[in-house]
Amino acid sequence: MLILLPPSEKKSQTDKPTPAMSVYAGVLYQALDWSSLSPAAKKRGETALAIISAKYGVVRPTQRIESYKEKIDNKAMREPVAAILDPIKTGLIVDCRSSTYKTVWHSPVDITVEVRVSTVVDGVRTVVTHMSKKTRGEIARWLLQSRSMPKTPEDLYAIVSEKYPCALTPSDGVEPWILEVIAV
Repeated sequence: MLILLPPSEKKSQTDKPTPAMSVYAGVLYQALDWSSLSPAAKKRGETALAIISAKYGVVRPTQRIESYKEKIDNKAMREPVAAILDPIKTGLIVDCRSSTYKTVWHSPVDITVEVRVSTVVDGVRTVVTHMSKKTRGEIARWLLQSRSMPKTPEDLYAIVSEKYPCALTPSDGVEPWILEVIAV
């Protein structure tokens, strides 16, 4: 399993290179709460989590980075990101990236599940942004702590549906699988 995350706009200010999970301080990373994960969950996270960064390309949780303020140049980052992510052999990619970072790397649609978060207001599904980041962080945490590692989109649905109401839509061969999660 590979979990793709966006970076955080909010960052802890550091005067020297610091592990990425200590630099990124936004809503998604607060919900992921890396520091409180068990050693086993952190070990899973070291190989499963890939953060797409405007400055560094692909960042792993304990990789040392400096705090930065940069907008991503998707075209310039495509090659460096693909050079790292293309060789990874996995049966499942969980895409928790924000729309800004989705065009940097196009993962294989047949094994990619895009996590979309919505809420229900007066009986109508509505896409939410702030809650979306929090929910994606919680889902990443839930997957790292799960007693089993999902290997297929159906496995992912089974694990996430233990915690959230959700629906899984298969890939049509052009777009990835979609896991629509209802934030409560």
